[in-house]
Amino acid sequence: MKNRVKEGLRGVIETVRDRGNYLAFKAKEFLLDERGMGTVEVILIIVVLIGLVIIFKKELDGLVHEIFKTINTDAAKVTG
Repeated sequence: MKNRVKEGLRGVIETVRDRGNYLAFKAKEFLLDERGMGTVEVILIIVVLIGLVIIFKKELDGLVHEIFKTINTDAAKVTG
């Protein structure tokens, strides 16, 4: 009976070791894989741009307001 238990435990230990090696291999493969780096870079750039918009919101609002005021004034001159 004890031998059967020992053999069963050995099988379990080997299975766990094999899966551990497989997981370590997959983790290393994932960390070294450079596919998708472009996506991460694009997301970081978008986050930075959104942050800049939030920081300079008041200045951007004033700038856009002045641009549209100029457009409307010039359009009124053209249409008479």
